[in-house]
Amino acid sequence: MDYRIDDLAQAAGMTVRNVRAYQERGLLHPPAKRGRTGVYDDTHLARLRLIGQLLERGYTSAHIADFIDNWEAGHDLGMTLGLETALLAPASGELAEQISSGELIAMFGGVFQPEAFDAAAAMGVIAPAGEDRWTIRSPRLLRAGAELVAIGIPLMEVLDLGAALREKVTAVAHLFVDRVAPYVVGGHDPGWVPSDDEMARIVSLVEQMRPLARVVVDEELASALEGGISAYVAQWLSAAIDQIEPPSEAS
Repeated sequence: MDYRIDDLAQAAGMTVRNVRAYQERGLLHPPAKRGRTGVYDDTHLARLRLIGQLLERGYTSAHIADFIDNWEAGHDLGMTLGLETALLAPASGELAEQISSGELIAMFGGVFQPEAFDAAAAMGVIAPAGEDRWTIRSPRLLRAGAELVAIGIPLMEVLDLGAALREKVTAVAHLFVDRVAPYVVGGHDPGWVPSDDEMARIVSLVEQMRPLARVVVDEELASALEGGISAYVAQWLSAAIDQIEPPSEAS
């Protein structure tokens, strides 16, 4: 996918100024040129997401530059960027969006109050993107939340439910990765640096694993939801029947 610099910044959840700064420091490779316009692609987006994750873990820009230089010194750049894309591209294929506070409040029928902004930001559902602007990392997830509120579930209950579900889903994801990863990179010492051929294999396996993991989780969730809903309805009907008085016998 192609991006202009402002589109790239929005998708990465950062400012255009930061994108330009990373490019000037050599952390981000130059865009392709189409006439006088610089055109970026998914490898640039993957690199920016990698930079963002490293910054969140406490690395400085200098540390990140050294890491990238050392990594690329022993590997083909295209393969390196391929690994970044495979590891960091959003599995859902969604791109982040930016909206105003007013638009966010309107989406939730006017009930998105200050405490909801704080809770949603703490969960990472929204992130500040300048004055009165918010980056929505998963627009589809936000729309699902708005639909739950629209059918009558209180907003803070939706946010609490989302936080609880995230904790459970994170545990499932870690279980899947912990069980599968040893078969992808097993047999190597900590700090092992793969060759280009090994890197190509890892990229391929990661790209295959993501949709397979989603199929497993989707099917198990659908089955569990069906069982949970059936059990709840049966319990509710049983309680309702218990309240029905039997007809009196004819005298």
